[in-house]
Amino acid sequence: MATETFGNPDDAHIQKIVTKHADKGELACKRAFEAAESLGSTPAVIGRCADDMGIKLVACQLGLFGYKPEKKIVKPAHPVSPALESEIEKELDGGRLPCNAAFGIANRMDLKKMDVSAACEALDIRIKPCQLGAF
Repeated sequence: MATETFGNPDDAHIQKIVTKHADKGELACKRAFEAAESLGSTPAVIGRCADDMGIKLVACQLGLFGYKPEKKIVKPAHPVSPALESEIEKELDGGRLPCNAAFGIANRMDLKKMDVSAACEALDIRIKPCQLGAF
């Protein structure tokens, strides 16, 4: 079972894994997920650890943060297929699409994660919360 706490003997190990996956003080979203998987942990634990260590999260797999110079690289998709729009609408929580739901839709529909976020941009739907805790 994944741990969500800090202040236990595993903290040093988590920090070591985060450091191993980081590059020049930055941790790419994909690498954060790899770190979580290698630890049998959750992305949220990795995100919190990176934040505590002053490591910046970058290169969001949905294109929403961590890119230079614009920070956000996803652009609205036009048109959005009715099937994709329907899947997104089914997963909305308070009018927003959770990041983990966006990943799930991409997986189920055999799409790139950024295809889902591009559809959300076109539909004026915010993706939140981030699995890493970035937003």
